[in-house]
Amino acid sequence: MSYDAPHDCRPEQSCARAEAHDLKAEQAHPRWVLAMSILASSLPFIDGSIVNVALPAIRADLAASAAETQWAVNAFTLPLAALLMLGGALGDRYGRRKLLVIGVVLFGLASLLCALVPTLPALIVGRAGQGIGGALLLPNSLALLNGAFSGKARGRAVGAWAAAGAASGALAPLAGGWLVENFGWPSIFWLLIPISVAAATLALWKTQEVRRAGDVPTDYAGAGTATLALAGITLALTFWSASGAFDWRVAASLAFGLVLAVVFFGIESRKSETAMMPLALFGGTCVVSLNLLTFLLYGALGGMLLILPYLLIESAGYSPTMAGLAIMPFPLLIGLGSPLMGGMAQRTGVRLPLTIGPLIVAGGLLLGLRIGPESSYWTSILPSIAAIGIGMAIAVAPLTSAVMAAVEDSYTGTASGLNNAVSRTGGLIAVALMGSVLAMSGEALFDGFHAALYAMAGAAALAGATGWFGLKQLDAKA
Repeated sequence: MSYDAPHDCRPEQSCARAEAHDLKAEQAHPRWVLAMSILASSLPFIDGSIVNVALPAIRADLAASAAETQWAVNAFTLPLAALLMLGGALGDRYGRRKLLVIGVVLFGLASLLCALVPTLPALIVGRAGQGIGGALLLPNSLALLNGAFSGKARGRAVGAWAAAGAASGALAPLAGGWLVENFGWPSIFWLLIPISVAAATLALWKTQEVRRAGDVPTDYAGAGTATLALAGITLALTFWSASGAFDWRVAASLAFGLVLAVVFFGIESRKSETAMMPLALFGGTCVVSLNLLTFLLYGALGGMLLILPYLLIESAGYSPTMAGLAIMPFPLLIGLGSPLMGGMAQRTGVRLPLTIGPLIVAGGLLLGLRIGPESSYWTSILPSIAAIGIGMAIAVAPLTSAVMAAVEDSYTGTASGLNNAVSRTGGLIAVALMGSVLAMSGEALFDGFHAALYAMAGAAALAGATGWFGLKQLDAKA
């Protein structure tokens, strides 16, 4: 299959020229595919929300240090970020439904391990299994969704997907906090098992298999080096977070990752059209800008969603249930706003919402500087959370639509894997930067929180600038 670099990434049409016959099957039940995609992709989203609320309880129950507590997060995020590109590429080659079902089943089994064996080693192993499962299911669930709809219907479907994810994200912290208070932190993982069963059932029952047409070889060399390179870089960040020093382990892991990154780009350059990530994809500024914006915005968001519930529980006197209730406006606002923005971006283009949204997020983070030991929820915490939610509601659906429309239909799994890997890597870096903050307590924790807010607001503002200056081409050609 020939591949031409996409230079026009308008959401209303694919930049590439792949036709319907390049896919093995059309979806006969697009609404069921949407439901399946929502259930499957909600697994890692819900998991992140409930674990953030449970972190103080996990740390206290297991007598874990701040560094060990971070492993409960990083053990999930590291394989998820490192393997997402491979998960998308394997889905393109061997079948998106098949890889999704494998990922969902693995995620469910790993959740069962976390629930049944409440020890630190089992938790870390289980979280790693969840990360691997998430890397298989996430890109393929979105690729199946993308292929089941076209035109304006695709924008509405993406908006519905984002809204449902936001609704589950709203309920998960509240339900997770209640479970932690009444049944202990292992009980939060039971929430994920029936969702896994439902997603796998719908995938097998109502979703037809889709794979890349023809006998195009899988780029295992590229996939392997990309995975190891990202793993090395993220492992370096994890070691740095654990020790607080740039020691030999950090240096060795970072050097390993960077060397393999160079090797990866060399392999992709030689493979050209059969590469896992064709470098022609980056011939214009569109894809580069979209992924840079994703990295900055989701890095800022990941840091906020990790540290705020921890702060409320550890130093502000909130119970886990009340902390989950406190952050509920954030996903609710995304749920209300994303369907509107999904359709609107089809008419107005993505440059404006992908500029305004991140800037509002930056403003909301700065509003968080007003949060202190005696702050009122209604006048200090809620305004910050609401502004961040509004900003993300403006950005989420247009960003997803633009990324999925930026490549050929037969490469949507790879593109989705790349963009999700970028967002997770941003979150991983945020967790690494929070290591010293998580080690604080009492009023000192508020000082660390405020310092982190400046960095996160700066990242969100840079994301807005990237949207404005890097995505000019989108609206110019719309």
